[in-house]
Amino acid sequence: MADGKSEQSLEKVLKNIKHIILVLSGKGGVGKSTVTTQIAWTLYNKGKKVGILDVDLCGPSIPRMMNVEGQDVHQCSAGWVPVYTDKDQRLAIMSIGFLLDSRDDAVVWRGPKKNAMIKQFLSDVCWGDLDYLIIDTPPGTSDEHITVVENLRNYNPDGAILVTTPQGVAVSDVRRELSFCQKTKIPILGVVENMSGFACPHCGECSNVFSKGGGEALAGSCRVPFLGSIPLDPSLAQSLEDGQAFTDLFPNSPTLDAVNKITSKLLEMKNGVTD
Repeated sequence: MADGKSEQSLEKVLKNIKHIILVLSGKGGVGKSTVTTQIAWTLYNKGKKVGILDVDLCGPSIPRMMNVEGQDVHQCSAGWVPVYTDKDQRLAIMSIGFLLDSRDDAVVWRGPKKNAMIKQFLSDVCWGDLDYLIIDTPPGTSDEHITVVENLRNYNPDGAILVTTPQGVAVSDVRRELSFCQKTKIPILGVVENMSGFACPHCGECSNVFSKGGGEALAGSCRVPFLGSIPLDPSLAQSLEDGQAFTDLFPNSPTLDAVNKITSKLLEMKNGVTD
């Protein structure tokens, strides 16, 4: 838990943030960071002011995906100034990736040092007024997750989005993530099924390479909302590799339509992330 001084700093930072969303996954490689970035871009395009906090300390991919890799984090009297993707400063990023000399540098830290870094990220970043802060977490239910939850508990985060792929092994891992949310009293905003079919870049037809429906079935059996499915799309993968905004490059893509529908469901939730 935060001490008295850091608690005051945390309160000062979070009081200006309307909505806080955690993005969780039971295992790595299911596209959790992809979902984070695409929801952030979609909210940005709807006129919202958005921040992404990347607390995946050992695998910080957000800077590259958002085309801000290699940028410097500056300090002001109140703490760290996040890196902005745009001139009007409506989409801000904070990640340990900005503090490393190279993208190939490994973060070899024990739990206490990771926890201290996350606390500092939560309390010392000067986001200013935000509509949404989206927190991209590492896979699993580790120390990092507990640190985030304990520090946010008194500030009523909106809840968690759980990301899975359709396969049974990934869905089983998400069940554990559901259990984590229930035990830590984090509301579950819903499940997103990523890589749900393959979207052909030529004809637009969707083929079920990795099967389909596992995430939706899980949501139904656990009585939590199913937010939607996002297909495996080579155009989306390439835009993330190149650090380009998929929302701008492919405005008529069925994949973007799927992300828009997921974001609209979040915005429409009565007890979730609604203004």
